[in-house]
Amino acid sequence: MKPVRKAIFPVGGLGTRFLPATKALPKEMLPIVDKPLIEYAVDEARDAGIEEFIFVTGRGKSAIEDHFDNNYELEQTLAERGKQEELDQVNQAKLKPGQVAYIRQMSPLGLGHAVWCARNLINDEPFAVLLADDLIKADKPTLTEMIEVYETRGGNVVSLMEVPAHHTSRYGIVEPGDSAGRIVEIRGMVEKPAPADAPSNLAIVGRYVLQPSVMHHLSAAETGAGNEIQLTDSMMKMVGEVPFNGLRLGGTRYDCGDKAGFLAAGIAFALMRDDMATEIRERVSHLLTDTA
Repeated sequence: MKPVRKAIFPVGGLGTRFLPATKALPKEMLPIVDKPLIEYAVDEARDAGIEEFIFVTGRGKSAIEDHFDNNYELEQTLAERGKQEELDQVNQAKLKPGQVAYIRQMSPLGLGHAVWCARNLINDEPFAVLLADDLIKADKPTLTEMIEVYETRGGNVVSLMEVPAHHTSRYGIVEPGDSAGRIVEIRGMVEKPAPADAPSNLAIVGRYVLQPSVMHHLSAAETGAGNEIQLTDSMMKMVGEVPFNGLRLGGTRYDCGDKAGFLAAGIAFALMRDDMATEIRERVSHLLTDTA
């Protein structure tokens, strides 16, 4: 099996649920404590051994490119003022020359279309897809665990979580087969089914390890739910072609494309910080008391 060296980050969305904040700022640059959402996804990919980072962008997304690039004036100012900790944080976000590529998704035609836009950079290699909106807090990075499953079983691997039955119309839902611990064989899937039509309540969330043959299926440009080109529909065509497994989440997923989920993630990640946890607990406690 070829190693998973490349990752696609679809970041071309309009972020309409966060307007007016996202009128001029990409939603992927919204901060969770003091790091933008997209940096958490990139860090997870780096920890999993990803070497090439492919961002599928759209208009108004230049802030993402700037974030992972040099900022000589800022770096010089921080160095001159002896702010080494802040300088280290800025440098930590950088990607190495030749390690990053940006591809434009000219029209917002769906997740499948965004992935397909990167086809010429994938060539004939397996690759990961990470959705920055899905922020996952786990002891061991989710993508690292998924690649370990891929290395033993091959084929495709997706991240799974149980959702309430009445929420199946928000997700791609899988038809599960045999299970081995947290690993679930996938026998089928459907995008955003009504609860009565859902084959289970196991939803695909934000992390994928895929074989390059998915690009062949995406090339048909068939539209599905929401009249968009759905990645789920093309993955479904691969069931039976290659091994297909899901890995149940080993941590907590925060839907940061949703305002409440975004705020909850900020609190949860602040509580993980030794320099903030005590104060955050006190402030949240006071807010709850004041609004009771």
